Amino acid sequence: VHLVESGGGLVQAGGSLRLSCAASGDTFSINAMGWYRQAPGKQRELVATIKTGGSSTNYADSVKGRFTISRDNANNTMYLQMNSLKPEDTAVYVCNARYKSIYNYWGQGTQVTVSS
Repeated sequence: VHLVESGGGLVQAGGSLRLSCAASGDTFSINAMGWYRQAPGKQRELVATIKTGGSSTNYADSVKGRFTISRDNANNTMYLQMNSLKPEDTAVYVCNARYKSIYNYWGQGTQVTVSS
């Protein structure tokens, strides 16, 4: 499985961005996907996850009500719509795919910077 993120950038506080994660390879065996983020000097943290089919989602408390995760299964693409962005959302956002309930695949990450 190969994951490629896009959509990061610089935005002012209160603005919006949409991240995309395109998956290729054996996507049929992906059970769930998610977004994680890592800010400088901090540990990687979960942002949101979505199970195959898109019916079950999970969000970190810090992004609930502001971020929305979704999947386009036909195009093997996952999205993260980020609204009302805050400076503390600044981080490298990384796409994750859970494969056959055992393995984790990661993308290379995309930088999101929110200016105050």
